[in-house]
Amino acid sequence: MDLLTALDRGFTEFGQRVEYIGDDQWSADTPCAEWTVRDLVNHLIGEHLWAPCLLKGSSVAEVGDRFHGDVGGDDPRGAWEAASAVSQPAFHRPGALDLRVDTTMGPLDAEEYGWQMTIDLTVHAWDLARGIGVVDRLDPELAAALLERVAPHAEEWQGHGIFAPPVKVPADAPAQDQLVALLGRKP
Repeated sequence: MDLLTALDRGFTEFGQRVEYIGDDQWSADTPCAEWTVRDLVNHLIGEHLWAPCLLKGSSVAEVGDRFHGDVGGDDPRGAWEAASAVSQPAFHRPGALDLRVDTTMGPLDAEEYGWQMTIDLTVHAWDLARGIGVVDRLDPELAAALLERVAPHAEEWQGHGIFAPPVKVPADAPAQDQLVALLGRKP
């Protein structure tokens, strides 16, 4: 699966779960330690407000802290829709994936940055589904593609504190279960 197909499916997975959030569920817990549903959505809003800036060549220092804190405001669902409406096209802009982008972890090829954003969207879609009690089944092709991308980097990313230690699952577990377990979640 190519990056843009995976990314678009990741946006769909997360966006659908955001639509399912009930008004009384924003303070519900998620599998992400110390993050409520609102915190989780706020994290993705911030990440996707950053993306268009970074994909246009801005540095982390130039962007500064404008997307830190509560970027969801009074309407986190609307804020997510607005953030995704600028982020998704930024990745599709001709030449965007040929760049190097500045990230908090250092410079990355834009394509690698895109894969990381896709992993974030998809795994957090699962987290959000668990937090609000809806079906957590992810697109199976997307889960398999991301598992291939994550497996070689999981140990390195855990060393940066990005994900919790892996959870053991049977070797024949579905790709989705292997993916979330590799990133420290209990399927």
